[in-house]
Amino acid sequence: MKLTLGFSPCPNDTYIFEAMVHGSIDTEGLEFDYFMADVEDLNHRAFRGLTDITKMSSHAYSYAADNYLILDSGSALGYKNGPLLIAGRKMTDKEISVSRIAIPGKYTTANLLFSLAWPDAVSKTEYLFSEIADVVVDDRADAGLIIHETRFTYREKGLIKLADMGHFWEEMTGLPVPLGLIAVHRRIPAEIALKVNRVIRRSLDYAVMRSSVISEFIEENAREMEDSVIRSHINLYVNEFTVSLGNDGRKAISTLFGKGREKGVVPELPAGIFLEV
Repeated sequence: MKLTLGFSPCPNDTYIFEAMVHGSIDTEGLEFDYFMADVEDLNHRAFRGLTDITKMSSHAYSYAADNYLILDSGSALGYKNGPLLIAGRKMTDKEISVSRIAIPGKYTTANLLFSLAWPDAVSKTEYLFSEIADVVVDDRADAGLIIHETRFTYREKGLIKLADMGHFWEEMTGLPVPLGLIAVHRRIPAEIALKVNRVIRRSLDYAVMRSSVISEFIEENAREMEDSVIRSHINLYVNEFTVSLGNDGRKAISTLFGKGREKGVVPELPAGIFLEV
Protein backbone atom coordinates (compact mmCIF):
# COMPACT_ATOMS: atom_id res chain seq x y z
CA MET A 1 0.00 0.00 0.00
CA LYS A 2 1.34 3.45 -0.95
CA LEU A 3 0.67 6.41 1.34
CA THR A 4 1.46 10.09 0.92
CA LEU A 5 3.77 11.52 3.58
CA GLY A 6 4.58 15.18 4.22
CA PHE A 7 7.26 16.51 6.55
CA SER A 8 9.57 19.50 6.80
CA PRO A 9 13.18 19.64 5.56
CA CYS A 10 14.33 20.47 9.10
CA PRO A 11 16.97 18.09 10.50
CA ASN A 12 14.72 16.56 13.16
CA ASP A 13 12.20 15.48 10.51
CA THR A 14 14.71 14.22 7.94
CA TYR A 15 16.49 12.38 10.76
CA ILE A 16 13.26 10.62 11.77
CA PHE A 17 11.88 9.79 8.33
CA GLU A 18 14.99 9.05 6.27
CA ALA A 19 15.08 5.29 6.85
CA MET A 20 11.40 4.72 6.14
CA VAL A 21 11.24 6.76 2.93
CA HIS A 22 14.40 5.13 1.58
CA GLY A 23 13.36 1.60 2.49
CA SER A 24 16.26 1.05 4.89
CA ILE A 25 14.00 -0.69 7.39
CA ASP A 26 11.07 -3.11 7.36
CA THR A 27 8.07 -0.99 6.31
CA GLU A 28 5.64 -3.90 6.68
CA GLY A 29 4.65 -3.65 3.03
CA LEU A 30 4.00 0.09 3.09
CA GLU A 31 5.45 2.49 0.54
CA PHE A 32 5.66 6.25 0.99
CA ASP A 33 5.22 8.92 -1.65
CA TYR A 34 6.86 11.71 0.33
CA PHE A 35 7.39 15.43 -0.08
CA MET A 36 8.91 18.16 2.06
CA ALA A 37 7.46 21.61 2.73
CA ASP A 38 7.50 24.43 5.25
CA VAL A 39 5.37 23.59 8.28
CA GLU A 40 2.77 26.25 7.51
CA ASP A 41 2.35 24.79 4.02
CA LEU A 42 1.94 21.36 5.62
CA ASN A 43 -0.67 22.87 7.95
CA HIS A 44 -2.75 24.21 5.09
CA ARG A 45 -2.55 20.92 3.22
CA ALA A 46 -3.81 19.19 6.35
CA PHE A 47 -6.78 21.57 6.56
CA ARG A 48 -7.82 20.22 3.17
CA GLY A 49 -7.09 16.62 4.18
CA LEU A 50 -4.70 16.14 1.27
CA THR A 51 -1.98 14.03 2.91
CA ASP A 52 -2.25 10.56 4.43
CA ILE A 53 0.49 11.09 7.03
CA THR A 54 1.72 14.56 7.84
CA LYS A 55 3.75 16.72 10.15
CA MET A 56 1.79 19.73 11.36
CA SER A 57 1.92 22.34 14.07
CA SER A 58 0.11 21.38 17.26
CA HIS A 59 -1.93 24.57 16.91
CA ALA A 60 -2.91 23.65 13.35
CA TYR A 61 -4.07 20.22 14.44
CA SER A 62 -6.98 21.79 16.30
CA TYR A 63 -8.33 22.90 12.89
CA ALA A 64 -7.67 19.51 11.26
CA ALA A 65 -8.75 17.18 14.06
CA ASP A 66 -11.90 16.05 12.25
CA ASN A 67 -9.67 14.53 9.56
CA TYR A 68 -6.60 13.34 11.49
CA LEU A 69 -5.46 11.29 14.48
CA ILE A 70 -2.22 12.05 16.33
CA LEU A 71 0.33 9.24 16.13
CA ASP A 72 2.28 8.12 19.20
CA SER A 73 5.71 8.37 17.55
CA GLY A 74 7.48 11.09 15.60
CA SER A 75 6.19 14.29 17.18
CA ALA A 76 8.21 17.22 18.55
CA LEU A 77 7.62 18.01 22.22
CA GLY A 78 10.02 18.76 25.00
CA TYR A 79 11.40 20.98 27.69
CA LYS A 80 13.54 24.04 27.01
CA ASN A 81 12.97 23.90 23.26
CA GLY A 82 10.11 26.33 22.71
CA PRO A 83 9.90 29.24 20.26
CA LEU A 84 11.78 32.41 21.15
CA LEU A 85 10.64 36.03 20.93
CA ILE A 86 13.60 38.08 19.73
CA ALA A 87 14.26 41.77 19.02
CA GLY A 88 17.04 44.26 18.53
CA ARG A 89 16.58 45.81 21.98
CA LYS A 90 14.95 45.14 25.33
CA MET A 91 11.19 45.78 25.43
CA THR A 92 8.60 45.88 28.19
CA ASP A 93 5.49 43.70 28.13
CA LYS A 94 3.45 46.80 27.30
CA GLU A 95 5.73 47.63 24.39
CA ILE A 96 5.51 44.09 23.05
CA SER A 97 1.70 44.27 23.13
CA VAL A 98 1.68 47.24 20.75
CA SER A 99 4.63 46.22 18.58
CA ARG A 100 4.85 44.81 15.07
CA ILE A 101 5.45 41.09 15.51
CA ALA A 102 6.80 38.80 12.80
CA ILE A 103 5.35 35.30 13.14
CA PRO A 104 6.17 32.05 11.27
CA GLY A 105 2.51 31.40 10.45
CA LYS A 106 -0.94 32.00 11.90
CA TYR A 107 -1.43 28.32 12.71
CA THR A 108 1.99 27.61 14.18
CA THR A 109 2.27 26.62 17.82
CA ALA A 110 4.63 29.57 18.23
CA ASN A 111 1.77 31.94 17.42
CA LEU A 112 -0.61 30.12 19.76
CA LEU A 113 1.84 30.32 22.68
CA PHE A 114 2.49 33.99 21.93
CA SER A 115 -1.27 34.63 21.86
CA LEU A 116 -1.61 33.03 25.29
CA ALA A 117 1.21 35.19 26.68
CA TRP A 118 0.32 38.47 24.93
CA PRO A 119 -3.37 38.28 23.98
CA ASP A 120 -3.51 42.02 23.24
CA ALA A 121 -0.75 41.90 20.64
CA VAL A 122 -2.59 41.92 17.32
CA SER A 123 -0.15 43.60 14.93
CA LYS A 124 1.26 40.40 13.44
CA THR A 125 2.62 39.65 9.98
CA GLU A 126 3.42 36.17 8.66
CA TYR A 127 6.84 35.37 7.21
CA LEU A 128 8.75 32.24 6.30
CA PHE A 129 10.38 31.16 9.57
CA SER A 130 13.90 31.40 8.16
CA GLU A 131 13.37 35.07 7.22
CA ILE A 132 12.14 36.35 10.58
CA ALA A 133 15.50 37.30 12.11
CA ASP A 134 16.35 39.34 9.01
CA VAL A 135 12.90 40.96 9.07
CA VAL A 136 13.65 42.22 12.59
CA VAL A 137 17.16 43.33 11.64
CA ASP A 138 15.73 45.26 8.67
CA ASP A 139 13.15 46.96 10.94
CA ARG A 140 10.20 45.49 9.10
CA ALA A 141 9.08 44.21 12.50
CA ASP A 142 9.87 45.25 16.05
CA ALA A 143 10.13 41.67 17.31
CA GLY A 144 9.84 38.19 15.89
CA LEU A 145 8.98 34.65 16.88
CA ILE A 146 11.68 32.25 15.81
CA ILE A 147 11.52 28.47 15.54
CA HIS A 148 13.67 25.60 14.26
CA GLU A 149 17.34 26.29 13.60
CA THR A 150 17.06 30.09 13.77
CA ARG A 151 16.99 29.80 17.56
CA PHE A 152 20.69 28.83 17.29
CA THR A 153 21.78 31.67 15.01
CA TYR A 154 19.85 34.85 15.93
CA ARG A 155 22.62 36.20 18.17
CA GLU A 156 24.95 36.31 15.17
CA LYS A 157 22.68 39.03 13.76
CA GLY A 158 22.94 41.18 16.91
CA LEU A 159 19.49 40.23 18.21
CA ILE A 160 18.50 39.43 21.78
CA LYS A 161 15.97 37.13 23.40
CA LEU A 162 12.94 38.85 24.91
CA ALA A 163 11.08 35.73 25.97
CA ASP A 164 11.23 31.95 25.75
CA MET A 165 7.74 30.71 24.93
CA GLY A 166 8.68 27.22 26.07
CA HIS A 167 9.67 28.58 29.48
CA PHE A 168 6.37 30.48 29.60
CA TRP A 169 4.47 27.25 28.89
CA GLU A 170 6.47 25.17 31.36
CA GLU A 171 6.00 27.76 34.12
CA MET A 172 2.26 27.77 33.49
CA THR A 173 1.71 24.02 33.17
CA GLY A 174 4.79 22.07 34.24
CA LEU A 175 4.45 20.13 31.00
CA PRO A 176 6.60 19.78 27.87
CA VAL A 177 5.74 22.21 25.10
CA PRO A 178 3.95 20.47 22.19
CA LEU A 179 5.44 22.00 19.06
CA GLY A 180 4.75 19.72 16.11
CA LEU A 181 2.73 16.55 15.68
CA ILE A 182 2.72 13.62 13.28
CA ALA A 183 -0.83 12.68 12.32
CA VAL A 184 -2.53 10.09 10.14
CA HIS A 185 -5.70 10.69 8.16
CA ARG A 186 -8.81 9.10 9.66
CA ARG A 187 -9.59 7.54 6.28
CA ILE A 188 -6.62 5.19 6.78
CA PRO A 189 -7.77 1.88 8.34
CA ALA A 190 -6.71 1.40 11.96
CA GLU A 191 -4.47 -1.58 11.24
CA ILE A 192 -2.60 0.45 8.60
CA ALA A 193 -2.30 3.45 10.91
CA LEU A 194 -0.76 1.20 13.56
CA LYS A 195 1.70 -0.09 10.96
CA VAL A 196 2.64 3.50 10.16
CA ASN A 197 3.28 4.21 13.83
CA ARG A 198 5.51 1.13 14.15
CA VAL A 199 7.43 2.04 11.00
CA ILE A 200 8.09 5.58 12.26
CA ARG A 201 9.36 4.17 15.55
CA ARG A 202 11.57 1.70 13.65
CA SER A 203 12.89 4.50 11.42
CA LEU A 204 13.75 6.58 14.48
CA ASP A 205 15.54 3.64 16.11
CA TYR A 206 17.55 3.19 12.90
CA ALA A 207 18.53 6.88 12.95
CA VAL A 208 19.60 6.74 16.58
CA MET A 209 21.88 3.76 15.88
CA ARG A 210 23.61 5.79 13.15
CA SER A 211 23.52 9.20 14.81
CA SER A 212 27.31 9.53 14.92
CA VAL A 213 27.21 10.49 11.22
CA ILE A 214 25.07 13.21 9.63
CA SER A 215 23.69 11.64 6.46
CA GLU A 216 23.71 13.31 3.04
CA PHE A 217 19.90 13.31 3.07
CA ILE A 218 19.80 15.35 6.29
CA GLU A 219 22.62 17.64 5.23
CA GLU A 220 21.33 18.43 1.74
CA ASN A 221 17.93 19.49 3.09
CA ALA A 222 19.29 21.53 6.00
CA ARG A 223 19.46 24.90 4.22
CA GLU A 224 23.26 25.06 4.31
CA MET A 225 23.45 24.75 8.09
CA GLU A 226 26.76 23.96 9.72
CA ASP A 227 27.07 20.44 11.09
CA SER A 228 27.14 21.78 14.65
CA VAL A 229 23.78 23.50 14.13
CA ILE A 230 22.31 20.36 12.56
CA ARG A 231 23.39 18.28 15.55
CA SER A 232 22.08 20.85 18.03
CA HIS A 233 18.77 20.92 16.17
CA ILE A 234 18.37 17.14 16.27
CA ASN A 235 19.44 16.90 19.91
CA LEU A 236 16.95 19.57 20.92
CA TYR A 237 13.86 18.34 19.08
CA VAL A 238 14.31 14.56 19.06
CA ASN A 239 13.83 13.08 22.51
CA GLU A 240 11.80 10.59 24.54
CA PHE A 241 8.55 12.24 23.47
CA THR A 242 9.50 11.63 19.83
CA VAL A 243 9.81 7.92 20.58
CA SER A 244 6.44 7.87 22.34
CA LEU A 245 4.15 10.67 23.53
CA GLY A 246 3.42 8.82 26.74
CA ASN A 247 1.02 10.16 29.34
CA ASP A 248 2.86 13.48 29.77
CA GLY A 249 2.98 14.11 26.04
CA ARG A 250 -0.71 13.44 25.60
CA LYS A 251 -1.52 15.58 28.62
CA ALA A 252 0.60 18.43 27.24
CA ILE A 253 -1.22 18.35 23.89
CA SER A 254 -4.67 18.21 25.51
CA THR A 255 -3.72 21.03 27.89
CA LEU A 256 -2.55 23.20 25.00
CA PHE A 257 -5.92 22.83 23.32
CA GLY A 258 -7.73 23.46 26.61
CA LYS A 259 -5.79 26.69 27.22
CA GLY A 260 -6.39 27.73 23.64
CA ARG A 261 -10.14 27.18 23.95
CA GLU A 262 -10.20 29.23 27.16
CA LYS A 263 -8.72 32.16 25.23
CA GLY A 264 -10.96 31.55 22.22
CA VAL A 265 -8.07 30.93 19.83
CA VAL A 266 -8.70 27.24 19.02
CA PRO A 267 -11.97 25.48 18.15
CA GLU A 268 -13.67 22.65 20.01
CA LEU A 269 -12.05 19.30 19.22
CA PRO A 270 -13.64 15.86 18.75
CA ALA A 271 -13.42 13.44 21.67
CA GLY A 272 -10.85 11.08 20.16
CA ILE A 273 -7.67 12.74 18.87
CA PHE A 274 -4.98 10.13 19.56
CA LEU A 275 -4.35 6.87 17.70
CA GLU A 276 -4.80 4.11 20.28
CA VAL A 277 -1.65 1.99 20.30
